[in-house]
Parts: sequence; C-alpha cells; structure tokens
Amino acid sequence: MDAFGLANYALFILVLVGIYGLMALGLNVQWGLGGLFNAGIAGFFAIGAYASAILTSPALPGRVGGFELPVAVGWVGAMALAALLAWPIGRVCLRLRSDYLAIATIGVAEIIRLAVRSEDWLTGGVRGISGIPRPFGELPYFASQLAYLALVAAAVLLAYVLVERQLRSPWGRMMRAIRDNEAAAAAMGKHVESRRLEAFVLGSALMGLAGALFVHFNRSITPEAIDPMIVTFLVWIMLILGGSGNNRGALLGALVIWLIWSLSELLTDRLPTEIAIQAKYARMFLIGLALQLVLRFRPEGILPEERRTHGRNQDDS
Repeated sequence: MDAFGLANYALFILVLVGIYGLMALGLNVQWGLGGLFNAGIAGFFAIGAYASAILTSPALPGRVGGFELPVAVGWVGAMALAALLAWPIGRVCLRLRSDYLAIATIGVAEIIRLAVRSEDWLTGGVRGISGIPRPFGELPYFASQLAYLALVAAAVLLAYVLVERQLRSPWGRMMRAIRDNEAAAAAMGKHVESRRLEAFVLGSALMGLAGALFVHFNRSITPEAIDPMIVTFLVWIMLILGGSGNNRGALLGALVIWLIWSLSELLTDRLPTEIAIQAKYARMFLIGLALQLVLRFRPEGILPEERRTHGRNQDDS
C-alpha cells in the first residue's frame, strides 16, 4: 500500500474511531454513570442507522421511505427515534436486576435485528438500503474522507462537552449516588426509576446518532453491519479498557481497541490466503489479551473515574 493509500486508510480508521467513541460515550452514560447493564447496543445503533437511511435515501418501489430529506434531518430523526423507542423499553426493563436487564436488552436487540432482516417493505431485508447520501460526497475521495472526519469529530466533541457537563452537574452527582447506593438515594427522596430512565434514553440517543453517522459514511446498510458480536461486544470492551465512569476514558478505549482491531486486520490480510483466514482469529485473541492485561494491572481502566471529595476532584490514580 502506497503513502496515499495509507493516508486514506488512516482517515477511514479515524472516522470509525469517532463513531465507536460516540457509542462508548452513550454506554458510559448508561453504565458508567447510571449502572445500567445495556447489552443491546447493536439494537439502538441499528435504529439510528435505518431511521436516517429511510429519511434521506432516494425512493425505491416497494419500500416505504425514500424521502430524500437533508442529512441533518436524518441525524436528528435517528436520535429522536432511538430515544423514543428507548423510553418504553426502559420503562419495562429497568426495573429488572442488572443481570436480567442484560438478558432483556440482548433480546430487544435480537428482535430489532430479525425485524430488519425480515421487513423488506421498510428496511430492504437482507439487501438493505443503498444510495444513502454522504455529506461532502461530491468532493474527491481523499477530501471527502477528510471532511467527513471533521464532521464526525465535531459531533463527538459536542457530545463529549454535553455529557461532561451532565456528569459534573447535580444530575450527574445524583446519578452516581443512585448507582452507588440505590436504597440510600431513594430514602433521600430521589426518584430512582425516572432518573435511570433518563440516563437510558440519553445513552440510547447517542447510540442512534452513531448509527446515523455510520450509515452515511458507508452509503449503504445491511443487517450484517449490525452484528451484535462486533457492535455490542467491542463497545463494552472499549469502555472497560478505557475507564468506566470517565468520558475521556471511553474515548481513549475506543481509540485503542479500534486501532488494535483495524491494524490486526491490515496485517492478517497481507498473509497468504490459507493462513490469513486462520489468522483472523488472532484479532479476537489480541482484543481479549488487551482486556486481560488492563483488568490485571488497571482494573478500573486506563483512565479511572475521578472521585470527588469535599467538592474537589481526586483521581484514583
């Protein structure tokens, strides 16, 4: 691969780092701040991806949608629909214990995935939706990649600032109190269920936005793109490795894990075919090894959650 090809590949990786970083921020709101074990990240990612695709793609006979609306409307629609569907799901599931909540959200994500594969009239079924517009897509390829990376970086920065403000606000302190001692928070008059539902909806909206960013970058979407083993599994690893409860840790985890994931693919693809197929299993091994090392030597992640004592921040490290 020549220098130009490497530069294009680097831009491709960084865009995906930003998209996965957005999902890690959403999961940090739910798990790091609210203690909600959402194992259905792929479901909300899919809702956002397909919502934006349907709103912005060209019309196609036999399929609902094709409204050809502006991309910004698609992104807002993706966040709104993900949040709207998260509300009834949260109302039902958040009363469950943490392990049962994980099982329930896995089930929700699987229902969404099967619906996406089956409902041709809405999602295109296994063929998916193509012809989705990309912002700056009319530019030369390298310039288009660079411009889209700037757009994703702006979205991640805006999400980070807003989530960080929430984390440091009275709402964030209340969420940590509920997470650490739910009974004590309830005894102090806090409405635990409502606050947890707010965190669930906010995190799901960010996951929906990540899905919308992905689908416009890829210009198409099929059910294979929302594989729970990749979307849900990798995002959880990113947050655990980076540091649960710390937004900077969530973004750092997204960068580290996606670099390992992508660069290992780049290396294995250069091997002879018969070896490359087997070597792809090494990618999962490397991810697992990185997680094991962090859990062994930094059990709270590379950037642990900041503790606040008497109004002042105190880093665990």
